[in-house]
Amino acid sequence: MTDKRHEVVVTGIGLVTSLGVGRQVHHDVLMGGAAPARNVDTDSFAPYTVHPLPEIDWSQQIPRRGDQRQRENWQRLGVYAAGLALDDAGLKGDLESCASMDMIVAAGGGERDIAVDTLIIEEGRKRNDREQLLNEKLTTELRPTLFLAQLSNLLAGNISIVHKVTGSSRTLMGEEGAGISAIEVAHARISAGQSTHCLVGGAFIAERIDMMMVIEAVQGLGKTPDRPFWNSDGSANGLNLGTSGAFLVLESLEHATARGAHIYARLDAVAADRGSRDHDQLENRLNRLSDDTGAPQTGADTVVFCGTSGFPDLAARERAFLKSRFPAAPVRTVGALFGHSLEAQFPTGLALACLTLDAEGPISPFAAGDDGTASTAANSAIVTTIGHARGEGIARLTRMP
Repeated sequence: MTDKRHEVVVTGIGLVTSLGVGRQVHHDVLMGGAAPARNVDTDSFAPYTVHPLPEIDWSQQIPRRGDQRQRENWQRLGVYAAGLALDDAGLKGDLESCASMDMIVAAGGGERDIAVDTLIIEEGRKRNDREQLLNEKLTTELRPTLFLAQLSNLLAGNISIVHKVTGSSRTLMGEEGAGISAIEVAHARISAGQSTHCLVGGAFIAERIDMMMVIEAVQGLGKTPDRPFWNSDGSANGLNLGTSGAFLVLESLEHATARGAHIYARLDAVAADRGSRDHDQLENRLNRLSDDTGAPQTGADTVVFCGTSGFPDLAARERAFLKSRFPAAPVRTVGALFGHSLEAQFPTGLALACLTLDAEGPISPFAAGDDGTASTAANSAIVTTIGHARGEGIARLTRMP
């Protein structure tokens, strides 16, 4: 008995970022030649910069107003992006295909009730019995429905309700690592023949003061909006949160071919790991992950989508690794143009890579003056993401003939 491995292809892209809504908008912006202008908000949360949610007509993918109201923004964004991916793959409304479709979602925690958080902090300044204070506020101030809205697996549940995707469902948590693992698991299941088609991705809203507080607690946020992403020494200027809803439809090549689906790219390999970053352990691990994916060490027809967070020292190490491992490949710095979207960062990089490999021309630089120019259309792509605290992932994709 042979252990047959199935080729995994991408047939649907659902992408919403600060640059706009949908696959075509991103194609038009990114294939224009010059580095696109960022869409950022430097005023609402000054001195911090966010890449905000664009204007969206939610009813295009979430028709019922009741469904729209019952979700937080990050859940609405995820449901919307998932609908875009299903539409793009030609599977929206195909009840038979959606009923057998697997789903893997990378999700964070729900949004905070900022008014209650602020009340507790202010009261805590006046009292020493803070444990009792917390118990009081938990019973008097928090809405019971808030806890339901915060459940991470409700994004997958909402996608099932709205889009009728009712095969197996998995929700992974763990910041950037969740997005990496979601893609890794989907690829492994299809490759092994355990699944024929899968909806996979995540969503993140940048305009969340609670997440800014978490990142700034380790002095991680960027505070100089006019400075370019990369410094002259190869370090970055801090993390700028980015909004992204990124979902992909992955299929086995046989399944996609049988239904005549358009194929954006072949997802050849995904490798993930986590561990100590002391000394040269991070670089050794990245090289091993690159080897595991079969990533080529040379080739100007390969584009590298760098998912660095923007943390200065960490970004410098990733930049140095990429220059050493892929010296001839132009780099596209995802965070410079889109910001950093935590759980959605790796799926966003994959979506951008698929658009690139499906295009007839080269993709524009993301960080003007730092990302190398590309003179021809790419034939392969490498996607990296190094979590701001933990977790690393690398994927390799190839243009389909």
